[in-house]
Parts: sequence; C-alpha cells; structure tokens
Amino acid sequence: MDIKTIDTFDRATNKTLPDFAKFSLAMVFIAIVFIWSYTTHGNVPNNTFLIIGAVFGAYMAMNIGANDVANNVGPAVGSKALTLTTAIIIAAIFEASGALIAGGDVVKTIKKGIIDPGLIDNPEIFIWAMTAALLAAALWLNFATSVGAPVSTTHSIVGGVMGGGIAAAGFAIVSWGTMGKIAASWIISPVLGGIIAALFLYIIKTQIVFKEDKVEAAKKIVPYLIAVMTWAFSTYIIVKGIKKLIKIEFFTASILGLLIAVAVYFLVKPLVAKAADKVKNDRAGINSLFTIPLIFSAALLSFAHGANDVANAIGPLAAINDAVMNASISSKVGIPIWVMLVGAVGIAVGLALYGPKLIKTVGSEITELDQIRAYSIAMAAAITVIIASQLGLPVSSTHIAVGGVFGVGFLREYLDSSDKRVTDKLRKKFKKHKKELTSMTSELGELEVKDSKSKSDYIRIVELYKGIEQKESQVKQEKKDIKEEKRTVYVKRDAVKKIIAAWIITVPAAACLSAIIFFTIKGIMS
Repeated sequence: MDIKTIDTFDRATNKTLPDFAKFSLAMVFIAIVFIWSYTTHGNVPNNTFLIIGAVFGAYMAMNIGANDVANNVGPAVGSKALTLTTAIIIAAIFEASGALIAGGDVVKTIKKGIIDPGLIDNPEIFIWAMTAALLAAALWLNFATSVGAPVSTTHSIVGGVMGGGIAAAGFAIVSWGTMGKIAASWIISPVLGGIIAALFLYIIKTQIVFKEDKVEAAKKIVPYLIAVMTWAFSTYIIVKGIKKLIKIEFFTASILGLLIAVAVYFLVKPLVAKAADKVKNDRAGINSLFTIPLIFSAALLSFAHGANDVANAIGPLAAINDAVMNASISSKVGIPIWVMLVGAVGIAVGLALYGPKLIKTVGSEITELDQIRAYSIAMAAAITVIIASQLGLPVSSTHIAVGGVFGVGFLREYLDSSDKRVTDKLRKKFKKHKKELTSMTSELGELEVKDSKSKSDYIRIVELYKGIEQKESQVKQEKKDIKEEKRTVYVKRDAVKKIIAAWIITVPAAACLSAIIFFTIKGIMS
C-alpha cells in the first residue's frame, strides 16, 4: 500500500490563515509581551535586556509550540483519530495547563548543568550570554520548522547556552561529560522509542490483527493494552507532570499507576466488549477501538510536556529576570508567573499558527499511520521517558516520538517482506527469469558433458556462460529494485535523512548562532 497524503491535512492546511496573517498575529503577541514587560519593569535598572529577553522568550515559546508539540498529537492526527483542528485545541489547552498548573516554580538557570555559571563573574556578561542563548535556540527552531524537521527544544537550548557560555568565558566553562551524555541521547532516544513502539505494534499484529477472529481477540487483548497504557501515563504524569504540586518517588508512583491501571482494566473491559460487538471483523474495525485511548494520550502527553519542558525552555528568560532584578548570578531561580504565562500562551499561539506543518510531518510524511500504529508510538513516548529517567539517561521527547514513527514503519517493512503473499508475488514476478535460467543451465550442462563438440557447440557454450551471467545479474538487480521500492512505500528515506541531519546539527548550529549573537551584543554594548 502506498503512503497516501492525507486529504484532510491538505484541506486543513489550505483553510489556515495566509502567511501574512499568521505573521501579523504572532507579532501582535510579541508586541503585547513587549508592552507589558516595559510598563511593569520600566523603573528597573538595566531593564533593557529584561524587556528584550521577554520578547525573545515569547518568540522562543511560539517556536516550541510550532515544532515540539507536534510530537504529542502528530500520530493521533495522522491516524485520523483526531482532526487537525481538534488536536490543536486539545494540545494548546493541555500544554498551557501543564505549564501553569504543574510547571516548576524553580528552574536551573543552566539547563542540565552544561556550563558552570561561577566562571562568569559579571552579571551583565551573563545576561548577554543568556539573551544570546534564547534567541539562538528560537532562531534554530524557527528554521527547523520552516523545513519541516522536528528537532529537540531541549537540545536547541543546550546548544544556545553552550555557545553563549563559550563566547563569554571560553571552552573551560562547558561540562563536556554532560555534553557527551546529551550527544549519546541522539542515539538512545530514537532507538529506545523505535524498539518499544515496534514491540507494541508486533504484539497487536500477532495477537489481534493476524487472528482469524479479530473481534474476539480484541475483546481479550485491548483491555490489557489500555491498562498498560493507563499505568504508563499515570506513572509518567505522577513522576514528571505534577512534581511541582507533589514530589513522589518512582516506586510509589508506579504502584499508584498500577492500582489505577487495574481499576481502568475492569472499567473498560465491558465497554471494549460492547464496542467490539459493533465493529467488523477486519483491521479497520479493530482500529476504531483505539481512537478514544489515542485522544487521551494526546492530551496527557501535552500536559506532561507543558509541565516538564516549558519551564526548562524558558529558563534563560527566568535567569535574565533574576540577574536583572538582583544584580547577581544564581544557579537556581524562581519563575515569576508572568514568565510562565509568556511560555504557556506563546506555545499555544505558536501551535495554532504554525503547528500544522510539523504535525503533518510527524503524522503522515514519514510513514502511513493508523490508530494501532499511533497507539504504539504513544506508548513508546511514555514508557521510554520513564525508563530513561530512572536510568539517568538524557533523552529527547522529540527524538523518542519520531523514533517511534520510524520503528513502526520499519517493522511493517520487515513483517510484509516476510509475508507469504509478498513472497508469492515476488516468485510470480521472477518465474519467467528463473525458468530461462534453468533452461540455459540445463543446456550448458548437456553441452559440457558431450564427448565430441563441434565448433558451433563451443560458440554456444560461450554464449550460454555470458547469457547465464547476465540473467543472474538481471534477476538480482530486479529483486533489489523491488525490495527498495517496497521499503520506500513504508518509510520515506528522504524524510528520515532530513530529520536525522537536523538532529545531529542542532546543538552545534544553536551554539554557533549563540556565540555570534553574543559577540554582536558585546560589540554593540562596548
């Protein structure tokens, strides 16, 4: 089956506002942030960079909404469990709610301790570095969104802070061990996400889809799958999403999540059975059973993302605010409500105006998704973050989600390439060539064992050797071409190459941009 460009995406995209209108609305938001920060901090000494930082923070927040949030809702939209408009509304509400309700009230000024702020003794220099980091990360996210590449917001901030820190105090300021772990996450995140997503998809295929009585199998298996999903998301939300409201250790959170999952299992089992009785005994019918779980997963992933990542993303703005207000450099600072509002509202605005491009990329441009595959990706996102956080591994939610998309696509390639129907199709296609090879080989054998050979026999032997060699080469090439053509049907290689390239260069690109911006600011201020 060819990957189909989902018509609803195109129609929704065409119905969205023109580029000029989007730009105008984005500028209105930035103008509001500028006016508010100016009027409320007009009497603060050295307030220029605080106002500039607020504007850059608003710009950064919109780019997070445009790029990063697509990972939470893209699979659900691509599978048609949610319409694009509904997904944007759900994500905007839950992202903002997560940031405002459960976002951190204290944030490290330097994300993941990648530089040592103690090596910068001048608060003014520190403010310049954080301003450069914020703008560089936002510019890189903007570029990545424009080319349709989902990249890590965290890695963009990391690169910006590293570049600004190096420009301010030299290479000694960087914790290279931490940077090594972050580089390792480029591999860890997508691989873990891909493996877990492929595992869930494989279980669903073998235990439900490949069964003769799919409906009966779904009645037994789907409640367990929803229970596992409930455990994963409950644990994820308790550990990562509401840590501001109450801090609970992983073991306790997992037990609470398990209790919730057991309750949900007994609650949904009769509901699934009732719903299954109304669907056809085919894949489309089974897919429909995963629609509601996918809607919940999109909402919960958005809430957890808002609670867990927004505070870190606007950390540089909080650091600028603290340095300006207190004329000092702190390793941890409080996040004023106005800073959190800039992040929360900015994400919602960016998602609504520019989110559809990346939602389309994640949901439909890498591989074709349905509800079963999207469910597997959502499970990968939640479980991978839980595993990685307990192992102390720095992972990116963006890389996990996209890795999950890769995983389900490559699993489809593997399963279909080993499917009997595909084997029969290939056998039929090459039957003629194999018959010709057999005939030529048989004739060659008869001629070679012939006691007395004429001149024409020797000529024919040479022709047969050449013909067999050419025929074997032709068969091999045709098999290779067909296999490659089939693979591109399931996973678009061009999309994979573009996304991986963007991942690899995110940190160095943001770092270089940050250093350039820092030296520009320094030159202007000197």
